[in-house]
Amino acid sequence: MEHNVSLITTIAAAFGLSLILGLIAVRLKLPALVGYLLAGIIIGPATPGYVADMHIASQLSEIGVMLLMFGVGLHFSVKDLMSVKNIAIPGAVVQMSLATLLGFFVARSWDWSFGEALVFGLCLSCASTVVLLKALEAKGILASRNGQIAVGWLVVEDLATVLVLVLLPPLATLLGGTAPTGADAGPLWWTITQTLLQVVAFVVLMLVVGRKVFPWLLWQVASTGSRELFTLAVIAGAISIAYGASVLFHVSFALGAFFAGMVIRESEFSHRAAEESLPLRDAFSVLFFAAVGMLFEPAVLIEQPLHVLIVLAIIVLGKFLAALVLVLLFRYPLNSALTVAASLAQIGEFSFILAGLGMTLGLLPAQGMSLILAGALLSIALNPLVFAMVSPLNKWVLKRSQLARRLDSRADPFSELPMDTDRKYLENQVVLVGYGRVGRRIAAGLTKQGIPFVVADKNHDRVEQLRQTGVPAVFGDATDVDVLIQAHILHAAVLVIATPETIDVRKTVHSARLVNPAIQVILRTHNEDEVALLEKEQLGQVFLGEDELAHSMIAATMLHFKPAIVAEH
Repeated sequence: MEHNVSLITTIAAAFGLSLILGLIAVRLKLPALVGYLLAGIIIGPATPGYVADMHIASQLSEIGVMLLMFGVGLHFSVKDLMSVKNIAIPGAVVQMSLATLLGFFVARSWDWSFGEALVFGLCLSCASTVVLLKALEAKGILASRNGQIAVGWLVVEDLATVLVLVLLPPLATLLGGTAPTGADAGPLWWTITQTLLQVVAFVVLMLVVGRKVFPWLLWQVASTGSRELFTLAVIAGAISIAYGASVLFHVSFALGAFFAGMVIRESEFSHRAAEESLPLRDAFSVLFFAAVGMLFEPAVLIEQPLHVLIVLAIIVLGKFLAALVLVLLFRYPLNSALTVAASLAQIGEFSFILAGLGMTLGLLPAQGMSLILAGALLSIALNPLVFAMVSPLNKWVLKRSQLARRLDSRADPFSELPMDTDRKYLENQVVLVGYGRVGRRIAAGLTKQGIPFVVADKNHDRVEQLRQTGVPAVFGDATDVDVLIQAHILHAAVLVIATPETIDVRKTVHSARLVNPAIQVILRTHNEDEVALLEKEQLGQVFLGEDELAHSMIAATMLHFKPAIVAEH
């Protein structure tokens, strides 16, 4: 019996080549994503040899889109975005607008239609989440202030692109394209209104009903103790919600999956859901990038090298300079501006999703897809080099420019305590690192007992709010000795670390003991396996949990102050 195994051969070829080329890319200090795209090009119709089934690859890439967007939603935090909203929102909007305009006018000069030029410009405006996160992690600055700004900026870009994905189909005919299959003909205003109403209805349903139903479902599955059932529940929820959103509300798979991730994030199992679904998300994202690579026409590099260079210049130089100037205008140091600019000087998965939709709607020629893919491949390959240039470029500019030195020396008013801070907060006080849910409970307990404390937190807006309420607080990463010095760690009695990140905890304790070797340390962790390890390293008293953790940490802190409290009475 003859079997049709095109699905198996397509997956086998995509995975096998992606593994080999991804490994080579990593060895060359490039993102593995470059290897996945090259694998797609090799098994695509534009190169000789085996040609994978384009129809099957397209469907596999749709699942990849769903899971990629699900992952974005799973890690989307409104709180994190709000902490850098003052720069991330206006910065991302302005930068996307400038990049879109550059791409638009360049495409118009090539005699493309208005709609084609607009979609082309939009594709060049949105950076890759995958590439940015990997680059920040490799540099160890993901949790830093610069990393928070870059991630918040990208989240705004992602949300803006999701909005474009929603509005583009009803606007397709107006822009010179074709209406989506099954779309109702009617006045444009009614089509747009109907689309927005459907999206709003879906969002409301997810935020009102989904936030209760899905976490409850995960709880029921988790209570069985079956790991495979839990993983199945997460993946089934992501894909089912994405498909249901498309069928019932006529919104994109991408948007449906994004909100599925947002809903799961509200569950107490969000971290486990992210961990359990990661292998499958990674696997299908490989297929997505490989399917995108299959659409690439390598001939464009030979036939239109000038076009490719112009596109690359817009992505790398245009976006870099726009972000650099914008961050400096918001009065951030030069190093922050260079880091954020380097983070965004590339394009990736959202550009591919948008370009694919543009081709489906007749709003992007095949040449446009090839130029976008060429720009993505080259900008992703160059991104590590751009990042490597940040530090030497920062030093070079500071050495030769008085203006740059003045910009770089602008001190943040919240990075040190005010001169009129009461003396009780400068000696024998508690230094409380982190003012999240646990930190707030600890602070409330210390306040109730009359124990003075100084907060050190890397959320700028949070520190500003604390200052406004009269709480002494300093802004910065407590792993940095200078930040702890500004919190007067030298004369502090106790260091309380209310953040759960183990690596940061270790660095903070070591930094504190460099200045004050005798300081008492109380810390937390969210991982049972870490408790014994941290205690073995003699970093301090370790507590696990949240509610009970806060109470225990308050009680332990008070023990160090008990003699002084008794003496006062």
